[in-house]
Amino acid sequence: MENSAALLVIVDAANVVGSVPDGWWRDRRGAAERLRDRLAERGLPGRTGPAEIVLVVEGAARGVESVPGVRVESAPASGDDHMVGLVAGAGERPVLVVTADRELRRRVTALGATVAGPRTVHP
Repeated sequence: MENSAALLVIVDAANVVGSVPDGWWRDRRGAAERLRDRLAERGLPGRTGPAEIVLVVEGAARGVESVPGVRVESAPASGDDHMVGLVAGAGERPVLVVTADRELRRRVTALGATVAGPRTVHP
């Protein structure tokens, strides 16, 4: 459920999952599902107030299902382009993008989003 007053949190699944060398490359979809479940259980650590969490998946992780508390969007092509589109479509709503990808960070901050690194959601 979209809440225009809630912070929109867009999580770059591939980048966040790839930030921890735990064997994710053997099961990209499973790694994205574990990240989704952790986000659904814990939300965004250190944040208070309402937030809508969107996990953007691509490639082998496409098709991961949404769960209560986390909407999963499968990027039809480039995950980065999809995330930029989500930021652009947010209007005046506050947006936080979780990624370490420098080019993506540049693109979304140019649109007014704030950014945080993968450690924001990875213990």
